[in-house]
Amino acid sequence: MKSIIKQKEFSIFVIVVLLSIVLSFVSPVFLTFENFLDIIEGNVVMAILAVGMTLVIITGDIDVSVAAATTAVAVIIGSLFGFLPDSWISILILFLIAPVIGIIIGAINGMLVSKIKIPAIVVTLGTLNIINGLVLYLTNGQYLNSTNFPKPFLTFANFELFGIPILIYLLTAVAILTWFILKHTLIGRSVLAIGGKSQSAVRVGIDFDKVKLFVFAYMGFLAGVAAIAQTAYTKAVDPNGLLGVEMMVIAAVVLGGTNIQGGRGSIQGTLLGVLLLAIMQNGMILAHIDTFWQKVVTGAIIVIAVSYDQISYRRQQAKLAKIEVEA
Repeated sequence: MKSIIKQKEFSIFVIVVLLSIVLSFVSPVFLTFENFLDIIEGNVVMAILAVGMTLVIITGDIDVSVAAATTAVAVIIGSLFGFLPDSWISILILFLIAPVIGIIIGAINGMLVSKIKIPAIVVTLGTLNIINGLVLYLTNGQYLNSTNFPKPFLTFANFELFGIPILIYLLTAVAILTWFILKHTLIGRSVLAIGGKSQSAVRVGIDFDKVKLFVFAYMGFLAGVAAIAQTAYTKAVDPNGLLGVEMMVIAAVVLGGTNIQGGRGSIQGTLLGVLLLAIMQNGMILAHIDTFWQKVVTGAIIVIAVSYDQISYRRQQAKLAKIEVEA
């Protein structure tokens, strides 16, 4: 029990519970099953991207092109809707095409980072602008509604099992898969090792370039999955619909306890970070707080949380240093 309480995830969970209790007094609508389902479903895309971003940040890198990549994949599959058969085969085709396109985009980022050694922030800022420019050029910024969507896709988007939307099951599958990769596979342990001490990891035989390529390609894979989720949730393709989401994704990962400098992080922590941000936003909307104040409060909480995390981490490192010196 003591080990659980000491974990970063437990403190985030406590904050989520306390915030939920407070907001239940602000609005009686907040603490209802339907509202919580709406909160989770409305943030499935951000959560899927945050799960992938966790691996990237654990390696000490960052990817600010995730929202642009997701939008690009959504635009591509939206343009393909008119050519897909009006049957359930179209769903299978989408779940094959979208992740593959995402993997290609992510692999390009990974190749530039691992092979040419360009800093990830520079690479992904570049691809962010390239993708956004191409998307706006090809679409003229026009919104694509559901009139051309295959009926099976709309049925899939509206499907519920035991009263829970299909998108929440999709997020659960992504989270479990990524957790398993991180905790129970060689490549997952390599991700943690490189994020901790890259030079030591390379000395023991871990392929640095291979791991970097994997995390960016996997991030692209999840961007493809997120594109399907985004299209299913909004039942539309909006070239500007995800602008700025990459910052919220990064914030959720860091709030969830992943060290921005790499080396530590968890999928469950990231999901709690997403939930914390989502609850804050939902609570402020129910409390009729102006949009600009919502941004101020969210930004302040992020800065405070990251600052606290860094201070705690430095204190732990200082204690370890003292123990090593005394030994």
